[in-house]
Amino acid sequence: MTAQGVVPLAEIVRSGFTEGWHDGRLVALAADGSVEFAYGDVEAVMLPRSSNKPMQAIGMLENGLDLTGELLALAAASHAGEPFHLEGVRRILAGAGLDEQALACPPDWPLAEQAKLALVRSGGEQQRITMNCSGKHAAMLATCVINHWPTVDYLAPDHPMQRAARAAVERLSGEPVTRDAVDGCGAPLYGISLVGLARAFRNAVLADPQTPERRVADAMRAHPEYVSGTDRLDTDLMAGIPGLLAKGGAEGVQAVALPDGRAVALKVGDGDHDRRAVGPVLVAALRRLGVEAPVLGRYAESPLLGGGHPVGAVRSMI
Repeated sequence: MTAQGVVPLAEIVRSGFTEGWHDGRLVALAADGSVEFAYGDVEAVMLPRSSNKPMQAIGMLENGLDLTGELLALAAASHAGEPFHLEGVRRILAGAGLDEQALACPPDWPLAEQAKLALVRSGGEQQRITMNCSGKHAAMLATCVINHWPTVDYLAPDHPMQRAARAAVERLSGEPVTRDAVDGCGAPLYGISLVGLARAFRNAVLADPQTPERRVADAMRAHPEYVSGTDRLDTDLMAGIPGLLAKGGAEGVQAVALPDGRAVALKVGDGDHDRRAVGPVLVAALRRLGVEAPVLGRYAESPLLGGGHPVGAVRSMI
């Protein structure tokens, strides 16, 4: 283990030669909530990034947000900016009597390549609604309207909306937030441990069906394409493994939980910006927990190209 508490999780093999590694941390929980296996310092504080979104959405439901189905899934989403995502965000805003101008997330391009190309070809520019966090922001605004909270400063850390989100993170993770930060979308970001993140996902899938945590988990699992997008890891995992809840985050974060309470949370230390290590490492962890499904084969390795042809792969080391 290094001084930073990380260990090698994946190797980068090109033409039979290991040219590098992705270090990180990972924890897997058994069905009873105990640690089944772990790599690196999984008790250290980390920033879950968008893996916090299900917990933030739960905090919104606890404070009166009235969304169901695909719109509730969008509240916990890092969507790809596809047309159906944007239509859903507009529906959330319209239900609160608001429009896109109320969003405080920064303008950005859609994550989906085809959606981005279509926007560029039409002469469009980066927009707030095409930013991947706009569903969460629209739901936060809707929560503010329901509670007669101000909408102008809804991202302020001391705003009632953000205090509600923080309380949900602490309750579900079973530990206090020990690091405050600002996420890429401008919303407050709450630091917890990887064990706490895995525990939060476990608590969501095991909760009673009428509770806010289970309602969010069920909406995400029923509408995975709204949580992520076409041909993306979270979508494919939730569609391909019955009952699995999945949500990734920036800087190499991923959390999943199975309906019996088994859970995995990981963070790749170098950020894994193309997410080539997250998939293989997560697949290896799920297989060690006894999960097998055809979808796992798709993400078991991330191919490396040479001259446009496969010459190696990023592979799990756990």
